[in-house]
Amino acid sequence: MTAPKTLDAPYVPPRIFGPQYRTATLGILLVVTLIAFEGMSVGVAMPKVSAELNALNLYGISFSAFLIASLFANVVAGLWSDRRGHTVPFLVGVGLFVAGMALAGAAGHAMVFVGARAVQGLGAGATIVAIYVMVARVYPPDTRPKVFAALSAAWVVPAMVGPAVAGFVTEAFSWRWVFYGIIPLVVPALVMLLPALRQTAGTAGEPSTGPRSRPLPMSLAATATAGGAALLLAGLTGLQTSPVAGIIMAAVGLVALVLGLPRLLPPGAMRFGRGLPTTIMMRGLLSAAFFGVNTYIPLVLEEVKRFSTVQAGMALTFGALGWSLGSYLQSRKVVPAHTRIRRGAAFVTLGSLVTTAAMIPAVTGWIMVPAWIIAGFGMGLGMATVSVTAMKQSPANEQGANSAALSVTDMLGSALATGIAGAIVNVIGHQPDQLATGFVVVVGLMAVVGVVGVSVAGRVKD
Repeated sequence: MTAPKTLDAPYVPPRIFGPQYRTATLGILLVVTLIAFEGMSVGVAMPKVSAELNALNLYGISFSAFLIASLFANVVAGLWSDRRGHTVPFLVGVGLFVAGMALAGAAGHAMVFVGARAVQGLGAGATIVAIYVMVARVYPPDTRPKVFAALSAAWVVPAMVGPAVAGFVTEAFSWRWVFYGIIPLVVPALVMLLPALRQTAGTAGEPSTGPRSRPLPMSLAATATAGGAALLLAGLTGLQTSPVAGIIMAAVGLVALVLGLPRLLPPGAMRFGRGLPTTIMMRGLLSAAFFGVNTYIPLVLEEVKRFSTVQAGMALTFGALGWSLGSYLQSRKVVPAHTRIRRGAAFVTLGSLVTTAAMIPAVTGWIMVPAWIIAGFGMGLGMATVSVTAMKQSPANEQGANSAALSVTDMLGSALATGIAGAIVNVIGHQPDQLATGFVVVVGLMAVVGVVGVSVAGRVKD
C-alpha cells in the first residue's frame, strides 16, 4: 500500500491572504484605500471648494482635469511597466499624488486648484496601472477575481467614513484639511508595500513588440488624446461666455482626440470588435454612465434639496457599498462574463434614472440612497468583471499596455461625461430649479450611454 501522490490531490487555488501573497495583498489594498479616501472625500467637499474659490462654472473641469491627466499617466506607466517593471511607476505615481494633494490644499485660486487636480491625476493614473500589472504578474489567473473583488472591497471603509469625515472636516474646519489630512496616510502604506515591491520587481518578462510598445508614437498619441479631451471640454465649458471661441476650441480638441485615441487601444476597439477590444471599451461606457451622474449628486442634494455636506455624502457612501457587493458576486462566476457585464450596465442605467425622482419637489432627496445602491451594484458587477476578463484576454507581455488601455477608456469616459455634464449645467444655469433641470438632462444623456453598453456587452465574447 502506497501513500497518495501529490498529483492525486485536488488543486486548491492559493489564498490572497495566505503566506505567499499576504504582503503584496496588504500593500496593494492600503494604497487603493488611500486613493479611495481621496475619491470619496473630494466629491463631497467640491461644492464648498467651488463656493469659496468662486468656481462653480469649473465644477466639472475640476474632476475632468484629474481624469485627463490620469489618462496620460496611464499610457506612460503602462509602457514603463511592460519594459522595466511596475515598481518605479508605482513609486513615482504615489509621489505625484501626494504633491497634488498638498497643492490642492494650499490653492487660493480656482485655476491653481484645477492644476493641482491634474497633478493628483498624474499620480493616481500611474499608480493604478502599476497596481493592475502587479496583480496580473503576481497572482495566478484563478486568484485574480478575488484580488479585484478585494480591491473593490478596499473602498468600503473609505465609502463608509470618507464622506462623513469629509463633511465634518469641511464644516468644522475647512475643505483644505480634506486634502491635507490624506497625506499622512502615505507613510504607513509605503512602509507596508516596499517589501512586496522588492519581492515582485523584475517580473516584466519579454517586452512587447507590437504597435503599442513604441514609446514615442504612444507618448504622442497620449498627448493628442489628453490634450484633445482637455481642449474639447474647455471649449464646451466656455460656450456660455465665448460661443465662437468655444466652438473652435472644441472642434480642434475633437480632431486631436479622434487622431490620438485609436492608437492607445487594441485594434478594433473603436468599432467594438469582438473579445478584448469590446472588453476595453466597456470600461469607458460603464464609467461614463456612472460618474457622469455620480459627480453631481452632492451638488444637487446640497443646492436643490438643501442637504448638509454630511447628508449629501450618504448617497455616495451607499453607492460604494453596492459597488463592493457587486464586485463580490462577480467573483463567484455563476454566469458568463459578458452576461455579468451586461447586467452591470443595466443596473447602472436603472439606478441613474431613479435618481431623477429626487428632483421632483414633493419627493425626498433620500431616494438617492437606494438609487445609488443599485447603480453602485451595477458598477461592481461590471467593472471588476471587465478587469478580470481583459487580463485573461491579454498576452503576458501586453498586460501593461492593456491595463493602460483599460484606464484610458475609464478615465476618458469619466472625464468626457463629467465635463459635458458640467457644460450642460453651465448653459442651463446654477439656480436651484435650473440645477434640477440640468441634472435631469445629464441623467438622460448618461442613461443613453448605459443602454449602448447593454447592447454591445455581448461582443465581449471572443
